[in-house]
Amino acid sequence: MTARPSSLPPEGTSTAAGAARREIPTAGFLRLESVPLAGKRVFIRADFNVPLTPDGAIADDTRIRATLPGIRRCLDAGAAVMVTSHLGRPREGALGPAESLAPVAARLAELLGRPVPLVTDWVDGRFALAPGELVLLENCRGNAGEKADDARLAARIAGWIDVYVNEAFGTAHRKECTLHALALAAPIACAGPLLAAELDALGRALAAPKRPLVAIVGGSKVSTKLTILERLAARVDALVVGGGIANTFLAARGHGVGTSLHEPDLVEAARAVERRLAARGARLWLPEDVVAADRFAADANIAVRRASEVRPGEMILDIGPQAASQLARLLAEAGTIVWNGPVGVFELAPFAAGTQALAEAIAASPAYSIAGGGDTLAAIAAFGVADRIDYISTGGGAFLEFLEGRELPAVAALAARTGPGSRAIASRPATEPEPELTK
Repeated sequence: MTARPSSLPPEGTSTAAGAARREIPTAGFLRLESVPLAGKRVFIRADFNVPLTPDGAIADDTRIRATLPGIRRCLDAGAAVMVTSHLGRPREGALGPAESLAPVAARLAELLGRPVPLVTDWVDGRFALAPGELVLLENCRGNAGEKADDARLAARIAGWIDVYVNEAFGTAHRKECTLHALALAAPIACAGPLLAAELDALGRALAAPKRPLVAIVGGSKVSTKLTILERLAARVDALVVGGGIANTFLAARGHGVGTSLHEPDLVEAARAVERRLAARGARLWLPEDVVAADRFAADANIAVRRASEVRPGEMILDIGPQAASQLARLLAEAGTIVWNGPVGVFELAPFAAGTQALAEAIAASPAYSIAGGGDTLAAIAAFGVADRIDYISTGGGAFLEFLEGRELPAVAALAARTGPGSRAIASRPATEPEPELTK
C-alpha cells in the first residue's frame, strides 16, 4: 500500500484502541458446529420477518435463504429440527391469518425440496418429530409471554428441546422469550452460522480493526444517530458524515445551509463530536462542494456550489464531484470501512452521483468493508456493488445498536452460556442429566 494521506493518523496511534475494544459488545459464545446434533431435538430461532405482497406472497426471501445452511447442517447431522420466527406484530394469543408463517413454510419447502409442516399450539411440544425431519413452528409472537421475555414460557419450551440455536441477528436487540430467556433456559444454547458470521464481521470491523478505520454515517437527522456518532468518535480515524446529518455539521462550522434539512438545536452536539475527534488526532470529513437545488424534486434547478456558499433559498441534496473524488481517495487508503447511510438523496437521479461514487469507492478499496442499514442496502443494490463489499449485514436495528455500543440481549444470553452450569432459568428433570457443553 502507498503512503497514508496526511489527513489520517498513522496506524496504531491516537486511537485509544484498548479503551475502544473494551466498549465493543462482543463476547465468546458456543457455535453450532461445536455441538453434537445426532438424535437431538434442535430448536432454531430464525428471523423470517419477510415482506409480503398485498395478497400474502413473499416479496423477498433473502432472510429465508440466509438460514438454509444452518438448517441443512442440523438435518444432515441427524437432528429433529424445528424452526420458528416472528412475523409482523400480532397480538399475543390472537394470531391472525396475516401473521401466519404459512407462506414461509411453503417457501422453505420449495427451497429445501422437502415437506415443511407448519405446527400450531407448539409451546408444550405435543407434536411428533423424528430425527432428520423438519417442522416450522407458528409465529412465536402469538404466544403469551413472548414479548415479556417470560421465564415460565421459556421453561415450558426448554423442557422438550435439547439444543437452542439463534440465527436471528436482525432481532438480537430485542429482549423476548425465544431470543433471550429461552437461550438461558435451554440445555445447550449456541449461535448458528448466520448469527456467528454477523458477530465475527462486526467484531473484525470494530473490536480489532485494521487501521485506518473509516466510518461513514449518513441519514436525515443527527438526533437519530447521535449515540452512534459519539461512540464512533471515540474509536475511528476518520468519520464521514452525509445527508441531513452533514448539513447539521456544516451549520456547526458556521456555514449557511439554506433550506436544507438540518437540526439547529443539535449544532452544539455536532461541535462536541468534532472536538472529540480532533482531541484524538482523528478527523471529521465534510464535503467541500455540494449539489444544491431550489426544491426537492427530480426536475429541480440544481447547481454545484462550495459548501460554504449555499444560497438562502437552496437545499443541499448531494455531495459535489470534488467531494466525491476526495472521499474516494480517503477510502482507498483505509484499512477498515464501516458504512451506514447514503450521502445524498440517491433515490432521485440528479442527486444519486455522490452515493454511487461512495459505493464504488468502498467496493474498490482494499480495506475490509462492512455495510448495514436499510438505506445502505438499497444503495448497494441500486449500484450493483454487493459482491465487492466484504460483509453486508441484514441486521437493521441490531446493526445500529451494535454500532452504538449497546448490549444485544440475545447475544448476551449466548455469552452467558459459555460455561457449564450456566443455565439461569430452567432445569431439566432430575431423571435426565444436562448435556455437557462442548467448545
